[in-house]
Amino acid sequence: MRITLPSGTAAEVVRPDDTPRVGLVVTPDIFGIRPHFDALAARWSRDWGVAVAVVDQYAGAQPADDADVAARYAAVAGIDDDRHLADLHAAADVLATPVVGLMGFCMGGMYCFNSARSDRFARIVSFYGMITLPDQWKGPGHGEPLDHLRRGHADRVLAVIGSKDTWTPVDQVAQLRDIGVTVVEYPEAEHAFAHDPSRPVHRADDAADAFARARAWLETA
Repeated sequence: MRITLPSGTAAEVVRPDDTPRVGLVVTPDIFGIRPHFDALAARWSRDWGVAVAVVDQYAGAQPADDADVAARYAAVAGIDDDRHLADLHAAADVLATPVVGLMGFCMGGMYCFNSARSDRFARIVSFYGMITLPDQWKGPGHGEPLDHLRRGHADRVLAVIGSKDTWTPVDQVAQLRDIGVTVVEYPEAEHAFAHDPSRPVHRADDAADAFARARAWLETA
């Protein structure tokens, strides 16, 4: 079900049949909230028994052409860390579960690192999130993910990394470990190997393992 958060940002909310203990707020990839993430939310809610809210990072300011990746990359610089975190908190309020986790993919994985400064999320799972802010995304509202982690709850974060992912080089992954993030690496995996089977980089076995680890991490909260 599509809802509108108090800020005007759109979110997709799915609830299981039973009353869940855990709520899961999701910040998606560069393509934002869309039918693919609606389907993922429904699957996680059904299979994991959690309430799910997928939040639009662009807050309605995304490019009109969903397929225009260049325009989307340019739009990321206008996202504000504090505003997006406020929307993630608002989505957690909507779920109203005793425990709330956060999960994100690609740029959403970066926002998981940025949101580790919040006390609200008991567990966080970042799928191949950018560890340092890409130059093309630098803007007045963005901080460095590693700085946010150092000021926050790095110990609550599970980072899912593909060892062949150029967005997450080995020296930066080492920095994640050094500040207390739990890292699981998949040696043959590239960027975005887990959440979209239509992509040529998708690795079904690694994806299944990564999502099993993500679920277990969230359930320990």
